[in-house]
Amino acid sequence: MNVPSRPDPAPLPRPPSARSGPSSPSEAGAWASPFLAAVEVVSVDRAAHRRTEDGLVATLRADPRTRLLLVHRGRLATDGDGLALVGPDGVADVPEDDATGYGDHEASPRWLFLGEDPASGAGFLALVLPDAADADGLDIEGIDPSSPVTLLVREHEWAGLRQLAGRLDARDHVLATEAVALASWHARHGRCPRCGEPTVLASAGWVRRCVAQSIEHYPRTDPAVIMSVVDSSGPRERLLLGHAAHWPERRFSTLAGYVEPGEGLEDAVRREVHEEVGVVVDDVRYRGSQPWPFPASLMLGFTARAVTTEIRVDGDEVTDARWFTRDELARQAASGEILLPSRASIARALIEGWYGGELPGA
Repeated sequence: MNVPSRPDPAPLPRPPSARSGPSSPSEAGAWASPFLAAVEVVSVDRAAHRRTEDGLVATLRADPRTRLLLVHRGRLATDGDGLALVGPDGVADVPEDDATGYGDHEASPRWLFLGEDPASGAGFLALVLPDAADADGLDIEGIDPSSPVTLLVREHEWAGLRQLAGRLDARDHVLATEAVALASWHARHGRCPRCGEPTVLASAGWVRRCVAQSIEHYPRTDPAVIMSVVDSSGPRERLLLGHAAHWPERRFSTLAGYVEPGEGLEDAVRREVHEEVGVVVDDVRYRGSQPWPFPASLMLGFTARAVTTEIRVDGDEVTDARWFTRDELARQAASGEILLPSRASIARALIEGWYGGELPGA
């Protein structure tokens, strides 16, 4: 495992004020996840009413205003700075599978409708290229190395959503997240969970239909809570951060976990914190959300107030956890003693929302 080198010493950022901290978590200040930049208008209209429109993909492919995102193995085509949005001419040679029979399989390109530009009405599509499109020779899936999908893979540079997050504007964040999430869902749901027969794409990518029973299956999202836990019992307010067993050395972040069946969000916050670090919390308050399609999560951000402060890590999911004052957090982040989560994550937004400003580190 490659651990990032320790950065050169830098001046420490000043904490937002000398006071102990907000009197309640919700007073830490409003924040917006950098992953989906806050905007005053809808950047993409999903136009759900068009998904069942006959010949929608063909109509959009014939419209020169349409723009396409290319997805391959969960990565997105880039132009060096951001997404490579391709016009219809750039994919003219790629066949359109009608997905009404067994043609929708791993070796087929998939066309997914993402929505429209709310101002111009121009459409957005995702073209999901087969995994085997990067093969050097004709493989078991039948992908010809000279096929249009193979050429598209070779002609573009590719990057994952995490790599691109800090380089995309609000509209492209929405499109990229939507495309990756939908592509992942299709890749994992090739067969009906009820009978095991194949499913095929329908409704421009928003449905998979069982060929045996005509049962329709829809994309699902797994809710997960992520929380900044604050202790205000002492003279200086402290934030609780943990280290997960599978993370790189020195990485610390907010606690998080999936919502269980039949469980409310606030109850999930209380349970996860107590299970992972043995701390009891109350005053649970919702702050915001972030789609996290790895593969299909929706991160729901909360703040919570610690009732107890003794830490007892579970040793399984969380192997270390610590309380940090604002001064300690800034100093250790600047020195490289701890590594904070990416600026593209809701975890970073929660941490910096409590801190009151930006912290050192990528």
